[in-house]
This record gives sequence, structure tokens and C-alpha cells, in this order.
Amino acid sequence: MLLRGALAGGLLAYATSLVMVILSQGLPPLVGALCFPVGFVMLVLLGLELATGNFALMTVALLSRDVGWKGLFENWTWVYIGNLAGSVVYAMLFCAAITSFGATSGGPLADQVRRIALAKTTAYAAIGMAGWGTGFVKAVLCNWMVTIGAVLGLASRSTIGKIAAMCIPIATFFAHGYEHSIVNMFVVPAGMLLHAPVSVGTWWWWNQIPVTLGNMLGGVLFTGVALAICYPRSTAAEVSEAQAA
Repeated sequence: MLLRGALAGGLLAYATSLVMVILSQGLPPLVGALCFPVGFVMLVLLGLELATGNFALMTVALLSRDVGWKGLFENWTWVYIGNLAGSVVYAMLFCAAITSFGATSGGPLADQVRRIALAKTTAYAAIGMAGWGTGFVKAVLCNWMVTIGAVLGLASRSTIGKIAAMCIPIATFFAHGYEHSIVNMFVVPAGMLLHAPVSVGTWWWWNQIPVTLGNMLGGVLFTGVALAICYPRSTAAEVSEAQAA
């Protein structure tokens, strides 16, 4: 779980840095949203572990009694730690690459990363608990779509079908500018490494904690519980089959 989580975090961070490249070149944000799903597609097709998707999938497994509470929390914990490790390691490699190990400033690409890191932290802090609540709600809405993407990945037996099904909700949430905790595990540390004035405490209190909790609520309630109630047999069977694979 830890290794699969780390690899998933790295791949999602890779896709996020692709969006940073696109935005730094002055292209419309919608272009970045359409390209971002490549990371999610790669990690799902490889059978890796993403905490945000597992917030829904493990909930379905719990409700169908395929796993217990212990297994659910172990999965969420180890995968989240793995996602964090993979994202931060990629952030370090990314920053070393674009600045030539600190020999340059990183140019427009580094400026773009710093701007987004600040928008996700100090901009929320500037409006107090309204900012904390905004991050939370954006995270709930984000993971509704992310977990729909994870479930839709089980809906097709063909690789092309899986890719098409997953891209739709992932591009949708990203185009809205909603908050994804694993994406932020790359963006904010990368901004900090590029000298954005953000502390570790600011990162976690004003972004990572509320966004993680919002992602959890959105995945558990809007997808996990909702689909388990609507389709108690088919959804549980698909999730169990995917876990066995």
C-alpha cells in the first residue's frame, strides 16, 4: 500500500506539473484541465493506490462487509502517507530540474507554481475561517468527481473505455478549480521549495487538513454510501473484483 501510494502520488504530481507548464505558457486553464487526467488514468490502469479514490471504494467494501474498520483505516492511512511521500519526492526532483539545482530562478514555470501555492494557502488564511471553510467545500465537490472517476474506471472492460470514462469527471473537477489533497501535496511543497512565503504550518492548517477532510466527506458520502445504497450488489461486486485484481 505504501509503495503503490507513493507511485500514485508521483504520477499525479507529474500530471499536475504538466498543467503548470501549460499555464506558464499562457494557454487557457481549460487546456490544463483536459490534460490533467493523464496522471489519474496512468495510476488507475497500473492498479496503484490513491487515498481520495479509496475514500469511496473502501467505504463500499466496508458496507458490503468485504473489509472491516481496521482494514479501511489501515488502507487510508498507509496510502495517504505513500501519496504524500511520492508527491514530495517528485516536487523535489521537479524543482531541481527547472532551477538547475538552484542555479536559476526557474523562470515563468516557477512563478506559476509559486502563485498557485500562495492561492491555496495564504489566500485562504487572509479571510480566516471563511477560507478554511472554502477549502473544505471545494474539497467535498472535488472528490465527488474524483471518486466517480474511480468507479467509472470499473465500468468498462476495455482500456479505451476506461480512459474515456475516467477523463470526464477528472477534467470536470479540475476545470472548476476545486481542491484535491494529493495534488496539493505536490503544488504547495513545490512552491515552498521555490521560495514561496508559505510555512509548513500554514500549508497544513489552511489547506491540507481542511482539504483532506473535505475529500474524505465527499468520497464517503456522495459516492461510497450513495452508490452502495443505490446499487448494493453490483457496486460491491465491482469493487471486490477490482481489489482482488
